[in-house]
Amino acid sequence: MGAGAPRSRAEATLTGVPTFCRHNRLIQNCPICSREQAIELRPIVTSSAPRTGQPRPGGPAPRQARAGAPPRGGVANRVVVRKVARGADDGYRSPLVFGLKSSEDADRLSEEIAFADHRLGVLEHDPPGLYGEVAADGDAEERTWLAFLIAYLCPLDEEDPFAEIERVRTSWGSSRLPDLDEVRTGPRSAHDPGRGARTLEAYRTWAARAGSQAAAVTGDAAWTPERRFARAYERLALPGLHREARFDLLVTLGRLGVHEVRAGSLALGGANDATVGAKRAFGIGDSLLLERRASDLAGACGIPLEALDLALYNWQRGERSRLGLGADSEPDPEVLARVRAALDL
Repeated sequence: MGAGAPRSRAEATLTGVPTFCRHNRLIQNCPICSREQAIELRPIVTSSAPRTGQPRPGGPAPRQARAGAPPRGGVANRVVVRKVARGADDGYRSPLVFGLKSSEDADRLSEEIAFADHRLGVLEHDPPGLYGEVAADGDAEERTWLAFLIAYLCPLDEEDPFAEIERVRTSWGSSRLPDLDEVRTGPRSAHDPGRGARTLEAYRTWAARAGSQAAAVTGDAAWTPERRFARAYERLALPGLHREARFDLLVTLGRLGVHEVRAGSLALGGANDATVGAKRAFGIGDSLLLERRASDLAGACGIPLEALDLALYNWQRGERSRLGLGADSEPDPEVLARVRAALDL
């Protein structure tokens, strides 16, 4: 190091040499590292450009929305505000969930992890309702299509979770799309009434390009189940098919023995409840670090990584979506105790 070179990040900042922190920000712009290094945050500079959200002098006043009219852009652009339940900071800390400061929050997360693990076990060993048809021996194309409809519409959290899916379902061989007018959907459904059947059409086109659904999902026979899951997840980025539906579809196909696919990551990213929950729980927003910490948590709890998808989703929402299981379904007490022990509860 030369005589004139700064000896620390703080000195680098003071001498004017730009320094980046571990969050890939200029250190004087990072609220975390600036506090750790005792560096004063750079003041926020207000742009001199006019704000587009405010009317310019002499310009026309913004048009008022007609009373009772839906927001421009339809259902897809509607903003849903949900108050997130947070426990009080009671001194709780765990290296597995850096973002949690409340033992109440950690205990809720442990319950959702144990429930999600229980659901995967039920799917694999005693699949309920229409999941049983997907698991039964038969035409792989029909089984895959039914699994898609279940993931796309999502089971209801009611006494008969599959009633609506059963009512509208069609066979793959008929090439007939379900009539989704006034269909009721579950909490993780990807269906938007404003889109009609366009997502279903896109799915059938996607399968036709590959020659079949099986070929589209499995890809190269030499791929590992984890690579096959990741590639199919990427290819299923169809219009109107969001992360939760894609992920749940592939988990269902793997757990019910239709295709050899297994999640090697949570595919976190975007504005969805599982990703937001992961950011809260793990205390970071970087996708690579989120995946690493999710893998560490799953390993410490002794559960499959894919169980964290539903666990983080339910925990973030503050209410449990059972996704086909009955209201009396409860997690295994031994698994719950193991998860709580891993989280130092």
